[in-house]
Amino acid sequence: MRKSLILMCLVSAFALGDASAQFGPGYGRPGYGYGRTPAQRYPQRRRQQDNQPAFRPTVQLSIGYGYPSSDKEQMAQFRGLYRGTVAQTGPVTGALDVQFSRSSAIGLIVSHGEVSAPYYDYNSGSPAVYGRLSSWTAMLNLMHYMPVPASAVFSPYVRTAIGLNIWNQNYTDATGNKLGYVEEPNQLAYQVGIGTNINFSRNTSLFVEAGYGKFLLHGGLAFKL
Repeated sequence: MRKSLILMCLVSAFALGDASAQFGPGYGRPGYGYGRTPAQRYPQRRRQQDNQPAFRPTVQLSIGYGYPSSDKEQMAQFRGLYRGTVAQTGPVTGALDVQFSRSSAIGLIVSHGEVSAPYYDYNSGSPAVYGRLSSWTAMLNLMHYMPVPASAVFSPYVRTAIGLNIWNQNYTDATGNKLGYVEEPNQLAYQVGIGTNINFSRNTSLFVEAGYGKFLLHGGLAFKL
């Protein structure tokens, strides 16, 4: 009986040693599983970031045009008169931004535009007042870029901007006399939007954007300096 027990122990030890040679040193050990320890896996996003070139801060200049201008909503209202068709010039925009990371940029956006419209008397159908409202606007511009490969054609972004309007308004009656006191428009300016850069080359792109604030649609050219 004792010899049989010793023989069984020797056979078991041999079997375990043979299995360890076939499947690796981790065989049968708790917490290690069977076979060789698998290679450590890194997230796919981490591997993509490692393959990208080192980021360098850039300065970007953009010139664009917004439509339609929301400045018409700031035109004065007069009792007994209704506003006719609004003519719009601009706003023309210019922005200078510093992109300090792959996903963020900060800068200044300036716009200039003008709206004008006649005001009609409800009783007569002729214009009783002519109004013109022009503005210069300066806003702090914050850009957030979506993560895309460096060679991507489209580079989506989100814009948030806030600042001040500087107004110049002029209202005259039918004889050309300037009206007296007219309420001042709102000085707060803001713009939120989502858009994309369409990259033509390494330093030049076309941008298109939809949003709300100073204008609903915005487009133009952007240049990396």
